Amino acid sequence: MTDETPLWLFADQLGPHFRGGDLAGRPIVLVESAHAFAHKRFHRQKLHLVLAGMRQLAAELGDQVTLVRAENYRAGLAEFGSPVVVHEPHSRAADRLVRRLRDEGVVTEIRPTPGFTRSKADFAEWARDRHRYLMEDFYRDQRRRLGILVEGDGEPVGGRWNFDHENRKPPPKQRTLDVPKPWHPRENEIDEQVRADLDRMARDGRISPVGMDGPRRFAVTRAEARRALKRFLDDRLPTFGPYQDAMLGDDWAMSHALLSVPLNLGLLDPLDVAEQAAARYEDGSAPLACVEGFVRQILGWREWVWQLYWHLGPDYLDHNRLQACEPVPRWWLELEPEAVTAHCLRTALTGVRDRGYAHHIERLMVLGNHALQRGYRPRELTEWFATAFVDGFPWVMPANVIGMSQYADGGIVATKPYAAGGAYVNRMSDHCRRCEFDPKVRVGENACPFTAGYWAFLDRNAGRLKDNHRMRRPLDGLARLSDLPAVVDQEHRRDHF
Repeated sequence: MTDETPLWLFADQLGPHFRGGDLAGRPIVLVESAHAFAHKRFHRQKLHLVLAGMRQLAAELGDQVTLVRAENYRAGLAEFGSPVVVHEPHSRAADRLVRRLRDEGVVTEIRPTPGFTRSKADFAEWARDRHRYLMEDFYRDQRRRLGILVEGDGEPVGGRWNFDHENRKPPPKQRTLDVPKPWHPRENEIDEQVRADLDRMARDGRISPVGMDGPRRFAVTRAEARRALKRFLDDRLPTFGPYQDAMLGDDWAMSHALLSVPLNLGLLDPLDVAEQAAARYEDGSAPLACVEGFVRQILGWREWVWQLYWHLGPDYLDHNRLQACEPVPRWWLELEPEAVTAHCLRTALTGVRDRGYAHHIERLMVLGNHALQRGYRPRELTEWFATAFVDGFPWVMPANVIGMSQYADGGIVATKPYAAGGAYVNRMSDHCRRCEFDPKVRVGENACPFTAGYWAFLDRNAGRLKDNHRMRRPLDGLARLSDLPAVVDQEHRRDHF
């Protein structure tokens, strides 16, 4: 007799690989939890994507799906009225709930998630006896283990694991990249209903979202996700590599894949995505440097931060090696770019407000760099990134923010703080030529807050960073700065950015 226990799917488990094998054809329950939407201030467009994704799946699968709207998950399952099987959830809070429900008999089985390529047990074995968890080591192991872009002897195709040098070019001298536009969805009646429901929830005070409502820009169905992936692989992957670390003020998408939302909603299988990208190199339609850079993001970075979320534990959020104690300012929390003068920072914050999105260099070297220099509280900042971005989920941000962006873990994830002055922004973007601040100036009315902020950051943290060999040269430069007292005083008193 076959087991027909219904399958409970979370909103980030929407793809067919979550309901394959012996789960195929089983009844499915989806729960729209009012508490899940209301307990934090999420971006309006993120709420839209999550709701639309669940409702689209329910519409596609028809009678196979029961969509329950309830105050919380527990109440929704009680209304459904049947024990369920579930995949391991993608957050600690949901994981705790699922385990309690298993103890109570509501959940009969917790299956490993098919949303990632490696089990937690496999990662724990890889991480055993390691004091630091370098992404490069993990990434190479992933490539070998999965057979992606490797020769028969396990060595990388092309003789190199890393094409970062080719993939870090400054932007061309034009306002936009001359590349095909990314895939864009067509909204339907489900989007209209979701928008109306969110409007009503906001009017009733049940939710208090941030950011602008807007046209849906990201895939919420499997068919849409496949089209978005195909558009990227066909038209944009061949130009993805060279400018992936560059910024153009008038081109928010550039050649980026824009697949993080469908990946994080579980609509795409990451191994399938990586294999399709590798095939484009093998058939000669995309350069190796571009394909390697993309595969690195999918099988390296994304999988790495997922594993570190579980491996490092909940206390990881409390790391604050640099003793950053400033609250995240209101203009960040409320997404008010009009309060900002610096063109790079205003552009990045505008992207978050209008789209719930900024690409990875804007996140790390503009938003994260600013927060690092100004000493914003790492845990609070992590929460902001997780809720203000459409692709932000609890597992996504801790290693990215606590570790990579803010160096709050003291080197578990990154080898040094990713702090940089205005010269970096000027080299890697077209922002500075349109800015009221001058990246070459560190004292005075037109002193760049990134340039001056960089030196003030080093001065504040010199004692904490002196044993990091990668910071030796910057700290030597700090010691030679004749106007350091003026810079530090100016940045202490700065009230606009």
